Amino acid sequence: MAANRSSWMNEDLDALRDLARAFLAKELVPNIDKYREQHHVDRDLWNKAGEVGLLCLSIPEEYGGGGGTFAHEAVLMEEQARAVDTSWGVSLHNGIVAHYLLAYGTEEQKKQWLPKMASGEVVGAIAMTEPGTGSDLQAVKAKAIRDGDEYVINGSKTFITNGAQADLIIVVAKTDPTQGASGVSLVLVEADREGFRRGRVLDKIGQKGQDTSELFFEDVRVPVSNLLGSQEGQGFVQLMQQLPQERLIVAHGAVAGMEVALEHTLRYTKEREAFGRPVFGFQNTKFKLAEVATEARIARVFIDDCIEKHLRGELDIPTVAMAKWWCTDKAMQIADTCLQLFGGYGYMNEYPIARMWVDNRVQLIYAGTNEIMKEIIARSL
Repeated sequence: MAANRSSWMNEDLDALRDLARAFLAKELVPNIDKYREQHHVDRDLWNKAGEVGLLCLSIPEEYGGGGGTFAHEAVLMEEQARAVDTSWGVSLHNGIVAHYLLAYGTEEQKKQWLPKMASGEVVGAIAMTEPGTGSDLQAVKAKAIRDGDEYVINGSKTFITNGAQADLIIVVAKTDPTQGASGVSLVLVEADREGFRRGRVLDKIGQKGQDTSELFFEDVRVPVSNLLGSQEGQGFVQLMQQLPQERLIVAHGAVAGMEVALEHTLRYTKEREAFGRPVFGFQNTKFKLAEVATEARIARVFIDDCIEKHLRGELDIPTVAMAKWWCTDKAMQIADTCLQLFGGYGYMNEYPIARMWVDNRVQLIYAGTNEIMKEIIARSL
């Protein structure tokens, strides 16, 4: 079957794909098992990626970035999916944290932090979720109370991607605890601030190599110039403006994962024999994989349309919510179908399909649960 080339691809992106594939094959793939065992990537992976230009691909060159678009980030995400890796939190660093700074940072903040994020000197994270607050971000309990020329930050965060290695954290906190959404602000916190500490790297069922962590803030003082935005109380609006790109990243990763699962399963079923013939020779296998190929193609057409719209600035919130819930839900179903065709080997960690199956599950939860996505869609009907 001929490969389906995305409409947004071009020669520049083809060259980037070659670079990303070569880099991941050399620096990441040989270390995936080690990363899963130690629950984080090696810190110098970030520096090496910065050296070859794979960090902050869609950030303007004037701030040290690659000067590309979301399409450049999408290519890197596809190649990471092809490598069957979820350890390296580069899509959050590149496509989420850097873009909060680009969109809302002062010129001084952008010049201070973006070049360092592009070089790998600084790893970024964003701290939204709390032990008692997930999708309901206006109910965060963390506080950033002004005291003269400083904010004093207190609170705790959990499930923070890149949490154990982050040098700069965007903290979602209440600058006015008496208010709901209008009391939320985003504040930059450097990891070397007194009173900041990291908790444990969380023991997850999947994505074992990702340093998802707890973070604690105890009377952490930062200058008021660390506020992201021109005034307090803009945080909830900023989150709502940036979450669509985060959800597109998740949806796109799910689609790339479907395609990789199909590729691995086709190869296995055509090589593996049972009852004297390849597993692919059985009608059930053919029909199941025909269904998977169809669903993966539909998902690709949908996500490519979303990416095209996003590149033109036309992707609306209900549509990206549709992409996030449907693609992640379908990716989980496809991983399950494909795993079954591997038989007992599909349950062994040494087989990539096993990792895909368990790593996929969280996609239905983070960046807003799929139930929240359906609420968003329903409001537009």
